Amino acid sequence: MGGNLCVGQVFRYASGKDPKPPALDGYANFHHVTHSPDLKRALLESGINGMAKVSAIDGERRPVILIRSSPWKAGTEQTPWHDVFDLDNGHVRYFGDHKAGITAAPGTTTGNAALLDAFNGHQAPTPEERASATPLLLFRAVSRNGKPKGHVEFCGLGVIERAERLVQWGGRERTTFTNYVYDIALIDLTAESDKVSWDWIHTRRDKVATATQALDLAPLAWQEWVKHGNSALPRLRRRVARAKVSKVRDQRPAAGSSEAADLETIYRRFDGHKHDFEALASAVAARVMGGSGHSYVEGWLTRRSGDGGADFVGRLDLGSGLAGTSLVVLGQAKCIKPDSLVSAEQIARVVARLRRGWIGVYVTTPHRWRWWRISTLIVLINGMHLVRELRSMARDDHGGNLPACIEHILGGQETAVTSRRPEEILLE
Repeated sequence: MGGNLCVGQVFRYASGKDPKPPALDGYANFHHVTHSPDLKRALLESGINGMAKVSAIDGERRPVILIRSSPWKAGTEQTPWHDVFDLDNGHVRYFGDHKAGITAAPGTTTGNAALLDAFNGHQAPTPEERASATPLLLFRAVSRNGKPKGHVEFCGLGVIERAERLVQWGGRERTTFTNYVYDIALIDLTAESDKVSWDWIHTRRDKVATATQALDLAPLAWQEWVKHGNSALPRLRRRVARAKVSKVRDQRPAAGSSEAADLETIYRRFDGHKHDFEALASAVAARVMGGSGHSYVEGWLTRRSGDGGADFVGRLDLGSGLAGTSLVVLGQAKCIKPDSLVSAEQIARVVARLRRGWIGVYVTTPHRWRWWRISTLIVLINGMHLVRELRSMARDDHGGNLPACIEHILGGQETAVTSRRPEEILLE
């Protein structure tokens, strides 16, 4: 039988699909690790690869769904969207396989149908039903030796938390179409040293093995999820402890890249137009702060003078009713040369303005920070993050046209310019 899939490990996915050699070209052989004697191969030919269901002695089940994301295709005519893989925080946002020009009803394409079926299993109310739920094994294509194809990185084991229907742009004519996007929680594999044993999947493929017997070979966190359901996901989600300091080279867009060009375009558009950039920063902050399912309310822009270190005000709502609370969001926006350095003193001025129950947002065009995160009270959005959020907004609503997206934000900006006190946002 097969071996282990280790998070972060790169596998050679060769076109020959020969399972015999353990390694190929210095990398572990995907087809060797996932080999099940006398059974069909595990494949990553498509983005969503649902293994055929088996009629086991205790009912029908799908052994596994293998998901592959190809970052090198993102932003192309065929794949204009971008999947999000945040391994450190145990979150993946993955787009389904419906595309422009497909006449089939949304949700009926091969990949979406498999994931929606798996989603139903992941929402099952009892441990007995969840024992048969389909595990998701996630991979992403990586380039090696200058080639974008032929190698994949294992990213972990997942459970679908949400399935959302949305409208996307795509195709040669930039037409709209309906697709699904899935929010996937990556399961903690600490007890298994960040590994998934293929023996578990092999047993799930065995018709004479029950779902409960196969579950004994599953990672410990998966067994806990089966026992307790989605209410246990917050403690079972993969988390990676990491330093709060980012090196300059990790903050800087690559020279000559589209991100570098976009950042320069944004700087030139807003250089000398302070309030326009503040309006843009307010919109981007709203997207970032509200992007994790929270409710964010844009407030107003402050006047040109006497703003006391704040350029815009918003409100972050957490929970609801008696079980909820609201936080004042104080924003600072700085449009300066992208190769400038943002110092700790500049950010500290915003932090100094914060009161109990307030948080800060610092939005700027430079990509370099000299800042050690000694405070959890401020959200930092540098030039590269700013570009990515605007590009995402342009993709979603303007067919990828960044200038049109920017002008739409400014043209439709309803945020008022006023001298009101920040805490008044709590009264709205």
